[in-house]
Amino acid sequence: MTGVLRLACLDAEAPPLFHKSPDGVQREGYEPAVAALVAQVMDRRVQWHMVPWNEMIPAVQRHEADAVWCGQSIIASRQEQVDFTRPYGVFNEALLVRRGSGITSPDQLAGLRIGAIAGSTNMALAETFTGAVTVPFGGATDDVFGEMLAALETGIVDGVVDDDLVFVPLDADPRFELAFTVVTANRWGVGVAKDRPELRAEIDAVLAAVITDGRLESIWRQWLPTLAFPFGPGLV
Repeated sequence: MTGVLRLACLDAEAPPLFHKSPDGVQREGYEPAVAALVAQVMDRRVQWHMVPWNEMIPAVQRHEADAVWCGQSIIASRQEQVDFTRPYGVFNEALLVRRGSGITSPDQLAGLRIGAIAGSTNMALAETFTGAVTVPFGGATDDVFGEMLAALETGIVDGVVDDDLVFVPLDADPRFELAFTVVTANRWGVGVAKDRPELRAEIDAVLAAVITDGRLESIWRQWLPTLAFPFGPGLV
C-alpha cells in the first residue's frame, strides 16, 4: 500500500460499532471494518488517531487526522466545521434505562434525568421529551459512552439516549434494558476538512463503489445482523 489514511475516533467499548483497542493501534467493529475496506480500495492503510469525542473534528481541522470516522451524524452544526461524504450507515436513536424501570415511552419521562452527548443528535432528541431534565456529557474524556453507562448504572441519570446500534448488545445486559426506539434515520458520514475537497471526493467515490458492488452490505451483515441494511437501488 502506498499511503496512510489517518482517521480520528475515540477509543471506547461500544460494540458492534467498535471495540476498545487492545493495543492503542488496532480496532474492530463495524466502523473500523468499513474504514479498512475503503482505505484498501484507496491503496492505503488505516492509522487511527484516537482522541476524546470533542477533539475529533478539531484534529481534522488541524490536519492531525485526515477525517473523522466515528459515529458522526450529518447535521448542520457539524457541516459548518467539516464536509461530509455520503453516508455509510443510517441509524435510529433509542433510550436505555435501568432494568425494571418500567419505562416504555417518551411520555413517562417527566422529571427524569436523561443523558446524552452535548451538541449531538441524541441530545436534540432528548430535548424533545416533555418534562425530562437533560444531562449533557461533554465528551472531554476518552470514553464518553462508558461515562454515560456508569452514570446510568449508579443512578446519576435515569436514562441515556444514543444510536440504536450501540444499545443492541446492552439489551441483554442484566443492568439495563432498551426502553424504546425513535425512528430518526440519522445519516452517518465521514467528515473531512473543508480545505481538502479532493480527499472528501475520493472517499465518497469509494463508498459509492462498495455500496453498489455489495461489499458494504457484507460488512453490515457481519456486524449488524439485527438491523436492516439501509441502502438499495437509488440510495447510493
